Amino acid sequence: MELDAVVLFDALSQVKIAGLSAGERAVRVARRAGATRVLIVDRVRDQLVAWRGGRSSPLLVVRADQLVHSPLVAPLVAAPPADGLAIAVDADGGYAGALLATGARATAVIEALARGEPDAAIAREATLPVPHGEIARHPIATRDERRAAHRMLYRILVKPQDNAITRRLYRPVSSPLTRLLVWTPITPNQLSYLVAALVVLGCWLTASASMTRVIAGTLVILVAAYLDCCDGEIARLKLMSSRLGAWIDTIVDELSSVGYMIALGWHCHLAFGPRYLGDLGFDPWLAGIALGAITYGGSMYCVYYNIIVAVGSANSQDYASRFEVVPGERPNSVRLRPVAAAPIATREPGWLSAIATALPNLIRRDFISWAAVGFAVLHWTHVMFATFAVGGAVTFVIVVSDHVVLRRLRRSIVRGGQILEPSS
Repeated sequence: MELDAVVLFDALSQVKIAGLSAGERAVRVARRAGATRVLIVDRVRDQLVAWRGGRSSPLLVVRADQLVHSPLVAPLVAAPPADGLAIAVDADGGYAGALLATGARATAVIEALARGEPDAAIAREATLPVPHGEIARHPIATRDERRAAHRMLYRILVKPQDNAITRRLYRPVSSPLTRLLVWTPITPNQLSYLVAALVVLGCWLTASASMTRVIAGTLVILVAAYLDCCDGEIARLKLMSSRLGAWIDTIVDELSSVGYMIALGWHCHLAFGPRYLGDLGFDPWLAGIALGAITYGGSMYCVYYNIIVAVGSANSQDYASRFEVVPGERPNSVRLRPVAAAPIATREPGWLSAIATALPNLIRRDFISWAAVGFAVLHWTHVMFATFAVGGAVTFVIVVSDHVVLRRLRRSIVRGGQILEPSS
């Protein structure tokens, strides 16, 4: 639906939280909610009626005298009243500084604002109070309130998909770095390009017979992994997330894995030679590179088919191995819903249960980046490369099996005469 938005500025709208003024943040919140036209107004409001121009689209009004974030307005836009006034409310039922008007009520709200009526007075006539989501708003009038607003907003730095390795090894470093970077003009996409450049440098250093250069290259790759956390954190803090940015980040991640594997294999080829495992009649390192390139490439195809077609995401962390068929929004239509993987359970207490719980984290890129440094320092680069090759092959077998099951499921739905709705 088309959506107009009015953002109400005052003196506090210039206060910056996490590198972004309250006013600009409110504008970005409105645009993220779907507003195609946004008007900033302060004390002078006589332009409101002319700007609206008799349009019939819903009207969103957001106050910019506080820190606001997307969960403040998302519930309003998700379920607008047919012809009335909905307001965002806090846990106590009080007006939270955002309202959505539809139909004739939208015209009445514009006229009331143009007369100088405060939005809080308009909100008293609401027909639908809507509780706002978490991390939605915070006052910023005093220094203590601004500090608390920072603390509240920084809670979004931890993603629900983060595993234990990310939470304990990466976020404690990347989050403080992000809190510095948000005050600079650098954008998330620019940071992704910097990560890509560091990955290229790390791979170039690694593709050498020198063990010292391999250690240096692996450390550069690790630094890139930490910066890679920051681009998403900045995007969430400054409301700059985009599908393009998600794909740039994803592509850099995957190419860094493949590039480092190839560079490490070439290092082994130079450092250990083609006869390291005896006279096999072929170079095992070059064969490992070829095997890795094939299995990594095949795995990436299956993973991204899964997340794009079935999940509707651009984040490989959203990969789902199993799906269930649920009713769609239209008659005779269905859609696929990911089934959450059950946690690994064992009957044995203590250390065996701990290993079973930790095992899934040991095959993720977050852990592998640190493990690669340890192997390089120990001069076990050949072991690391073999681990990459074997791990790539095992992953390939698993995701190809999932892919075949997914394809069969999709075909069975179509053959059954049902409409398969695309994933959102």
